[in-house]
Amino acid sequence: MIDLRSDTVTLPSPGMRRAMADAEVGDDQYGEDPSVNRLQDEIAELLGTEASLFFPSGTMANQAALRTLTRPGDDVLVPLESHMFLHESGGGGANAGVQFTSIGSAGVFTPTDIESAYKPPNHVVYPPTTLMVVENTHNRASGVVWPIEALGLALASARRLGLAAYLDGARLLNAAAALGVAPPTLSAGFDLIGLSLSKGLGAPAGSMLAGSKDLLARAHRYRRMLGGAMRQAGILAAAGSYALVHNVARLSEDHANAAALAARLAACPQITVDLARVQTNIVIFEVGDPAAVVARCREAGVLLNAFGGRRVRAVTHLDVDAVQCEQAAQIIVSVAAGR
Repeated sequence: MIDLRSDTVTLPSPGMRRAMADAEVGDDQYGEDPSVNRLQDEIAELLGTEASLFFPSGTMANQAALRTLTRPGDDVLVPLESHMFLHESGGGGANAGVQFTSIGSAGVFTPTDIESAYKPPNHVVYPPTTLMVVENTHNRASGVVWPIEALGLALASARRLGLAAYLDGARLLNAAAALGVAPPTLSAGFDLIGLSLSKGLGAPAGSMLAGSKDLLARAHRYRRMLGGAMRQAGILAAAGSYALVHNVARLSEDHANAAALAARLAACPQITVDLARVQTNIVIFEVGDPAAVVARCREAGVLLNAFGGRRVRAVTHLDVDAVQCEQAAQIIVSVAAGR
């Protein structure tokens, strides 16, 4: 099977497995796991922050960030179709007691969008807006990357209004690779930054939350509250450290494969693809009957995800090469054309 459902389906390479087996471990709850501590230092240096904290999953990291940066009853500005809003089982309301206001389109938003949606503190009716969230890259917008200038304008607008800022950067290193910039160029100015190890980087589990030591001390408490007390987690952290060395520079290969896949699909009259949005490793395309296309592609050896409406998603990653992506494209086109 050629599995394009997500970049979370990757399997640890032999080298990563060896690193995990050889990892030094201790009790992370006491801060005594050397492999976790090493990874946290590496991520802080990579993103240009004071510190970072290891989490079992990106959803837990996002939920801890919400708890850290908001209070129950607050309003949070998020991009349209954000992961926090649609893919975390209502966790924002259940865990942090916040409500979301979706703004912008195609994964990004403007200062005007922020200012129009902003609700001031101490209003008798409206919940106060206290946090702005950026998702970079944006999953449901086909992996689009925030332009650096637009990102700066959004951050400046948030600061003028007194808002905290969170970067849901699960695929932040994909964004940095696409723009050819160092990660701190995209993470600077945010109070907290999330980064996934289990997506394009190929680790079996784990996400990071980076920021100041004071904010992460609060996030550490919420990690435990959410069930994320870690013990000998160095086995997982070692996979993350291995990925930083071996799997970051190659992200551009995934982007090239996604672009080639998208171009091949766009040539089919029965498939609609917005090629301008295919900037990283996610291809979202439209077909007449997504459920049928996904089912028939599975039968033919290609795994995809139906994504709501007429949309289907394909994600390239380190376990599919250029030849497999071409094979997958041929199968998708054949199925969509009814052949």
